[in-house]
Amino acid sequence: MSDEPALPASWSLRAVAAAHRVKTGVNRALSGLARRRGWTTAALGYPGYAAQGRARVRGRLLLAPPGTDPDARLDIPVWRRLLTLEQPHGEIDVTVGGTRTRARADEAGLIDLTVPAELRPGRAAALLHAEGRPPATAPVHVASPDATRGVVCDIDDTVWITGIRHPLRAAWRTFAGNGSTRRPVAGMAALLNRLVEGLPHPPVVYVSNGPWNLAGPITHFLERHDFPAGALSLTDWGISPRAWFRSGRAHKRGALERLAADLPGVRWVLVGDDGEHDPAIYADFARSHPDRVVAIALRTVAPIGTEPPQTEERVGAVPVVRAGDGRALADLLHRSGVLDTARL
Repeated sequence: MSDEPALPASWSLRAVAAAHRVKTGVNRALSGLARRRGWTTAALGYPGYAAQGRARVRGRLLLAPPGTDPDARLDIPVWRRLLTLEQPHGEIDVTVGGTRTRARADEAGLIDLTVPAELRPGRAAALLHAEGRPPATAPVHVASPDATRGVVCDIDDTVWITGIRHPLRAAWRTFAGNGSTRRPVAGMAALLNRLVEGLPHPPVVYVSNGPWNLAGPITHFLERHDFPAGALSLTDWGISPRAWFRSGRAHKRGALERLAADLPGVRWVLVGDDGEHDPAIYADFARSHPDRVVAIALRTVAPIGTEPPQTEERVGAVPVVRAGDGRALADLLHRSGVLDTARL
């Protein structure tokens, strides 16, 4: 153990604040240069959801050359997607359900707007109006007013293979690859489709600690591999005024609490993996909201060449099943009575 004294917490906070000021200054200078070269505000729409007469619209404002669509290409590696020039605190008009509303982005250029909207169950669209450009479309997945079951699903090592327990391998897949180079987790699309089969427009939400820059590739990956369509809840990578890295645990916990508030009549099947913090986050949510969780299904991320065990346990009355792929998880959910009794 080192004999050197630890730096006071105040020093660390001052260092983070200084780094954030530098980042903000660099972004401001680059934005000024881009505008002098004719770049203008562009909008990206991300998949949101609606229920109980309210719609949650997600998107982002950034700067781009005139006449270009900043999200048109899907085959570029992730590291290039991270090199966007966001427009902090920009304003834009959003139209949903025939009503036009003025929205203001946060410091990362992100838009998170909740507005009253009476929409028919199914898929709707919000329009993001950036001056001088065609409106960008933000899909809105509208849950049935009678929906009583929904699915929350993690992405990394649950929907597609990342190998988060092997940092170098995970970093290569994340930054050098793109949506078309990713492999789906075996049987997971079939599992999620079974969980929503026969239900009228159930809410499906994919929650990840990945950056919003991946929203386009994630959406197209889900479509290409026949996962049920749903909203996304991603996060922003970057230095905040008080931390070097944003908390992935806080993001997922906050996303679950927000869903519980926005869809009060829905009970959730929580699907994830044991590579990071899903088991603890889901278990904590089940303990604090036991009447809002149908079951927890966790994919076991096992070393290559090994057969992960299949286990069943409970958090209170909520069944928790673990297995290596979607088919085995579906079998366990069926065996525990969840698929039958919940009509999923």
